[in-house]
Amino acid sequence: MTGANIPYLLRAARGEKLDRPPVWMMRQAGRYMKAYRDLRDKYPSFRERSEIPEVAIEVSLQPWRAFKPDGVILFSDIVTPLPGIGIEMDIAEGKGPIIANPIRTLEQVEALHPIVPDESTPFIRPILTALREEVKNEAAVLGFVGAPWTLAAYAVEGKGSKTYSIIKNMAFSDPTVLHALLGKIADMIAAYACHQIECGAQVIQMFDSWAGQLSPQDYEVFALPYQKRVFEQIKAKHPETPLILLVTGSAGLLERMGESGADLISVDWTVDMADARRRLGPEMGVQGNLDPGVLFGSKEFIRDRILDTIKKAGPRGHILNLGHGILPTTPEENAAYFFETAKQADQLLAAV
Repeated sequence: MTGANIPYLLRAARGEKLDRPPVWMMRQAGRYMKAYRDLRDKYPSFRERSEIPEVAIEVSLQPWRAFKPDGVILFSDIVTPLPGIGIEMDIAEGKGPIIANPIRTLEQVEALHPIVPDESTPFIRPILTALREEVKNEAAVLGFVGAPWTLAAYAVEGKGSKTYSIIKNMAFSDPTVLHALLGKIADMIAAYACHQIECGAQVIQMFDSWAGQLSPQDYEVFALPYQKRVFEQIKAKHPETPLILLVTGSAGLLERMGESGADLISVDWTVDMADARRRLGPEMGVQGNLDPGVLFGSKEFIRDRILDTIKKAGPRGHILNLGHGILPTTPEENAAYFFETAKQADQLLAAV
């Protein structure tokens, strides 16, 4: 692709100096949109919405048609590939993933098998192929995966948790089982991410949603090595594909996240973007980091916060995004204004 045909988001991820940052939103396909709620009424199961190709394609494209973001992300869930290695799961509406038979023993870990993505997740290929065809090169198509620690937390706890006491008990009393599980999950994630790239994803974001629950020293033992393991395998097969790492509640972990092998670090709103830039260094790309709650404010407030973030991030290596997912009750017109303002940022900043 020539420079004119390369999606703006890819150009930012490669470190080009741009007039404005590319923009997309985590969870941009979801409950805040009336079109999504209407479709959810027809397909009440999350797995239906994410695993029936024509439905998942429609959901993925709803924000594209409404707002024209610079990134269109696969509509899916981080636990989607788990059945492919032998961990059965379901996704309960409003409750999240449920693991029927949580992993607690080495025998269970040893029974897990490598993933064959086209067999266990056959819907991924037609979804990503269709998204690439639909958006052309007007936007980058993003795939995503969960990180080893976070998927292990679901697999061991059996569901989401507030304390993570079961997996931490495993980690701190007899970590042999957990390390074996993390290794198998890391290899699965790498294969699944490579499959997404081969099906059309141009960027991969890895969500380590629960790694922020670890102390820095435990992050270095149970999260960081396995993030590296995933990213090294992806880079070995697809060295040109940008990789983004998100950790929820990452203020105390930014420098360690920068050691993961990711090309960009997604920064949450508990860190000032200028501070994040200093802490991560000039060569690391950043994504973020608007507080999702800002989208409940006035248009003037939203505009000022967007421009503040863009100024602090600078003109190179920044993808504008929220610090986490858009909240379900966000006014849809405020989401539209977020995108409109981002795309006019160069003009707005010049006028200040």
